[in-house]
Amino acid sequence: MTHANAGTLLLSHPACLGHDPGEGHPESPMRLEAVMRALEGEAFRALDRRQAPLATAAELARVHPADYVEAVLEALPDEGRVMLDGDTVASPGSREAALRAAGAVIAAVDAVATGEARNAFCAVRPPGHHAEAARPMGFCIFNNIAVGALHARAAHGLERVAVVDFDVHHGNGTQHLFEADPALFYASTHQWPFYPGTGASGERGCGNIWNLPLPANAGSREFKAAFEEVILPALDRFRPDLVMVSAGFDAHRADPLAMLQLDESDYVWVTGALMRIADRHAGGRLVSALEGGYDLGALAASTAAHVGRLMASGKP
Repeated sequence: MTHANAGTLLLSHPACLGHDPGEGHPESPMRLEAVMRALEGEAFRALDRRQAPLATAAELARVHPADYVEAVLEALPDEGRVMLDGDTVASPGSREAALRAAGAVIAAVDAVATGEARNAFCAVRPPGHHAEAARPMGFCIFNNIAVGALHARAAHGLERVAVVDFDVHHGNGTQHLFEADPALFYASTHQWPFYPGTGASGERGCGNIWNLPLPANAGSREFKAAFEEVILPALDRFRPDLVMVSAGFDAHRADPLAMLQLDESDYVWVTGALMRIADRHAGGRLVSALEGGYDLGALAASTAAHVGRLMASGKP
């Protein structure tokens, strides 16, 4: 039961700035600095701000094999940098950052499941949606959103969890982790063909996966059609107990890594649409976590638009 005065929770941690892939890497600490500055203004004064806890190895092991968790944590360096894959670089601060990023989503799930918060946004890095069960990939170490989804089930009995991913890149990791479980739902809009090469519309899992690939230069019209014609009706049929969002803002027209043409108004629109699904089926419970977004100005403005709409729950 959501408390009548429960609002929007913002979870982050300064340690998430300590993950430093190095100069020139797009997934830089400046991304989170830009996001947090954007959420400092008067419009965001009502946010319930909390520090993200550390995820435990047992919580991570609901998604990732325990020996993988142990091996990755050991591989993260105490000095210098290591390459976990061709794109994913770890620094001495990466261990705590990765544990806080997953821990934020766990704590957000706890808060919305118990009615302490109506919804939540996790301003964290490293991102998570490319991380597969036993493989770091695409700037991601652990799959934060999947860890939260399986925590919702294990700790709160929220069996039916939907993840909607509007990052410009397909969340191959989340799809890979969800595709055999009909009580988990994954839907993604993403540029196609594009990194990581997954996410064709024919990839359907056990009928629980919905991929809506968009061609380069597609914009608001195509994005909204994907949601209105396919994703939102599928979500209504699925009847989630919890809605989770992989909130990447790199489909913005200003983003340097991709070629979709969304802007802040599209993020307001889709956030509202997903909140209505959550209101209908999940008591309003919605947890969002930061994924990509690499133009600092566009990232800041888009995150502010998304969080502002989360705070306006109960409005049309």
